[in-house]
Amino acid sequence: MKVVLTDHGFASIEQEKSLLAAAGCELVVLQSKDPEKLALACADADALLVQWAPINAAVIAALRHCKVIVRYGIGVDNVDLKAAGARGIPVCNVPDYCIAEVADHALALALSLARQIPQTDAAVRSGTWKIIPPSPFPSFRSTTFATAGFGRIARAVLERARGFGFRLAAYDPFVPAIAFAEAGVQRLELDALWRESGIVSLHLPLTPETRHMVGEASLARMRNDAIVINTARGGLMDTKALARALVEKRIAGAGLDVFETEPLEADHPLRQAPNVLLTSHTAWYSAGSVPELQRKSAEAVVRAIRGEALVNVVNTSFLTPSA
Repeated sequence: MKVVLTDHGFASIEQEKSLLAAAGCELVVLQSKDPEKLALACADADALLVQWAPINAAVIAALRHCKVIVRYGIGVDNVDLKAAGARGIPVCNVPDYCIAEVADHALALALSLARQIPQTDAAVRSGTWKIIPPSPFPSFRSTTFATAGFGRIARAVLERARGFGFRLAAYDPFVPAIAFAEAGVQRLELDALWRESGIVSLHLPLTPETRHMVGEASLARMRNDAIVINTARGGLMDTKALARALVEKRIAGAGLDVFETEPLEADHPLRQAPNVLLTSHTAWYSAGSVPELQRKSAEAVVRAIRGEALVNVVNTSFLTPSA
C-alpha cells in the first residue's frame, strides 16, 4: 500500500512512518503544493495525508484507487469535498485535537484586549504612566462573552470565560436549545450576537454562508466597546472592513490568529490598525498537540487501509458518527 504525504511542516514524521509501516504501508513524502505535480505523484496512492496542499478536483480525478484523504487538522478548505465524494473517496479530518490550545489562545487574546494590556504596555514604554487605562471599559461581570458557533472549541472557550465572571452566550442555529440550557449559556440569534455582545469569538467552519460573516453589515451592528476574536478560519472575516472599523473606532478591538491569505500581506491595513492583536496561526500549537495531530492522522489512514470503520468523515456522502 502506498500512502502519499503531500506536504508538511513537522520536525519529524517518524511517528507516521512507524504506524504506517506496521500496517504494511510505504510512506512517500512529496513536499509539494503544485496541483499538477500532485496529480501525477498521487495517481497510484492508496491514501493521502495532506496538510496545506490544494487537493482540487483535478488532483482527485487523477486518483485511481485512493481509499481515503486525511487532512492534518480541523479545517478542510483545501480539499474539494464534493469531487472526492463523487469519486467515492471519504475525507477525514482531526477535529478532536488542540481544543484546549485554541480555547486558551482565544481567551488570551480576548482578556488581553478587554483589559487593554497592549495599549497600556505601549503607553508605559513610551514614557506615559497613568493609573487608569487608555480608555474606559466595562467589568467582565457586566460583559457578555459570546461565541459564534457552539461546538467543541466554542464550549471550551465559554467554560474558561465562565471562570472570569462573564455572562455567557452563543449563536449556533444547528444546536438544539436544550444544549444551551444544559450548559448554562444564553442562546442568541445572529442579530443579537452582534448587538448585545461585548466580546464575540468566532468558532464556525468556513462555508459560502459564513464567509465574511464579520463584514461591514455586522460591524455596523456591533457596540463601539465590542471586541471580536478569530481563531477559526480566516475567511470568516472581511479584514479590510475590520481594519476600517478599528481605525474609525466603531469597535474597541480585535484579535486574529487566522487570515484569508497567510502570511498576512505586508501592506495589509490591519498591520497599521489600532487595538488589534495579530498572531501567526499559532493557536493550535503546544508541545503536546503536534504529536497528537500526527498520530491521529496516521491512525485514520490505517483504519482506511485495513477496511475498518472510519471516524470524523467530513464529506456528507460518507458521514459516520465521530469518535
